[in-house]
Amino acid sequence: METPPVNPVGEKDTSQPQQQWEKNLDLTTQIRQQPRDPPTEILELRVSPDSDSQILENPQETEKLAAGLEGDSRSHGSASEVPEPLQASDLWYCPDGSFVKKIIIRGHGLDKPKLGSRCRVQAFGFTLGSGLPEGWTELTMGLGPWREETWGELIEKCLESMCQGEQAELQLPGCSGPPVRLTLASFTKGRDSWELEATEKEALAREERARGTELFRAGNPESAARCYGRALRLLLTLPPPGSPERTVLHANLAACQLLLGQPHLAAQSCDRVLEREPGHLKALYRRGVAQAALGNLEKATADLKKVLAVDPKNRAAQEELGKVIIQGKKQDAGLAQGLRKMFG
Repeated sequence: METPPVNPVGEKDTSQPQQQWEKNLDLTTQIRQQPRDPPTEILELRVSPDSDSQILENPQETEKLAAGLEGDSRSHGSASEVPEPLQASDLWYCPDGSFVKKIIIRGHGLDKPKLGSRCRVQAFGFTLGSGLPEGWTELTMGLGPWREETWGELIEKCLESMCQGEQAELQLPGCSGPPVRLTLASFTKGRDSWELEATEKEALAREERARGTELFRAGNPESAARCYGRALRLLLTLPPPGSPERTVLHANLAACQLLLGQPHLAAQSCDRVLEREPGHLKALYRRGVAQAALGNLEKATADLKKVLAVDPKNRAAQEELGKVIIQGKKQDAGLAQGLRKMFG
């Protein structure tokens, strides 16, 4: 019988630790090769429903949410309870500053009265003596003696900005009284000035000029100025060089403006004439008068001397130049007296 070998005394047996280490290595390898499952908590989060699905699956919560939204809208109040502020479109300022229109009832459509339109109008609030009858009346745009009244041009400008069925209040600058109320019930189709032929415009302008001359001779420069102004607006749309009537109209308009105490406008009207005809004697004379009224004595003297250089016997120019010379001497005397007080 064989006996196992015996280690010599003093030598350590290393076979057992070696075997134990190999077992541990095999166990570690097996553990590493096994697949790891994800954590249970992560899996539960992935399959749990989100907040949206919870709301959809819970009809009671949905009803509460809807009720809460309705309650919020009621707490803020409805839009109809808040008064609508006045919009900028409710006010219309006439370009020449003659009045401000406040729309009370909006009209319908986009068309507005034009030249030749027959307008059914209701007016209230005009002062006595204005010439406009209270209540309903019919007016034709661009035609008729009604435009020569003090209110005529104002009403015509307002009607040009109104739609059918519109009701508006007109506030005049410097007028402390109640506003005038105007209603445009209906109107017939008219034409814009640019739709007219050149011959039609010139014919209408001649009619306006003739009527203006009649009014001027009758001592009504204000109405005459309106006629001349309307005639000029018709002729301004003609192609260059324009109608020669414009020169006469500007000169006549300047005469009206001088009588109305508007020297600044009169000087501008004369400038328009002299741009086309530098030697126009009436325009030179009237501009000289306007410059004298404005205190521009040197310019006034120059214009009046030009008139007398061509027409030495012009009595009106002689008298006006004499007034300008006297006025200039008074200014010089006043200036000299002021200088003596200052330095004397």
